[in-house]
Amino acid sequence: MSVQVQFLPDDVTATAEVGEPLLDVAKRAGIDIPTGCLMGSCHACEVELDGQAICSCISAVPPGKDKITIDLYIDPTW
Repeated sequence: MSVQVQFLPDDVTATAEVGEPLLDVAKRAGIDIPTGCLMGSCHACEVELDGQAICSCISAVPPGKDKITIDLYIDPTW
């Protein structure tokens, strides 16, 4: 099942498959999400998925939705 993934604040949209890693979707869309540990511990890759904070390095496109919104933000302390 295809899902439209919208990346904010730049309003870039990519088509992804359920279960596809979010970092792969972002890379394909030309979006750079900073990473650190790649295990979800350091939170360098933290984004908001439909308003909920998640670590994108350990997250995938969830099932059950036709469209999701990823809000990127920069942590000035990282």
